[in-house]
Amino acid sequence: MPPARPGCQSDPVNDALPDAESARTLVLMRHGRASQEGSDFDRHLEPEGRDAAVEAGRWLAGRGIGADAAIVSAARRAFGTWAALRDGAGWQVEPDVDRALYHADPESALDLVRLVGDDVTSLVVVGHNPTVASLAQLLDDGEGDLEAGIAMAGGFPPGSLAVFSYDGSWADLGWADAELLAFRSGS
Repeated sequence: MPPARPGCQSDPVNDALPDAESARTLVLMRHGRASQEGSDFDRHLEPEGRDAAVEAGRWLAGRGIGADAAIVSAARRAFGTWAALRDGAGWQVEPDVDRALYHADPESALDLVRLVGDDVTSLVVVGHNPTVASLAQLLDDGEGDLEAGIAMAGGFPPGSLAVFSYDGSWADLGWADAELLAFRSGS
């Protein structure tokens, strides 16, 4: 069994009870614009990428979207994006930095989300393409904001994010289970 994530403690008795507050928010974000120098894993966030992530954080905070937990790729540019996003939003959350997210395919990334405890109602994931864009498309139930869906289908450039609503346990999240609320292009 994989180790528990922060906010992932399980209570076998209470986990079986219905949760009246089961609505959850999932933010999927692609890292911001990064330098092309150095190894892929160690590429740093460009100043424009940092500024865009700060603005994205302000955008989320302005819409009342918080973060109870975050899963962030261990790649330098992804962590830099998270730090700037958190600064812009004014969040105090320390992320779960996960090296597996760097190489994850959409199913593996979804498995990381499924490990999150149901005490977390708002989760942010900062990763890489093509995984983030594919995961967002696969989670979308097609019932959400039409303009956001069209924008998301047009591409997921660096610094882009998608905001979803999901009603259920993180452990049960599957394809076409989440409603797209908003999309913000990073370009």
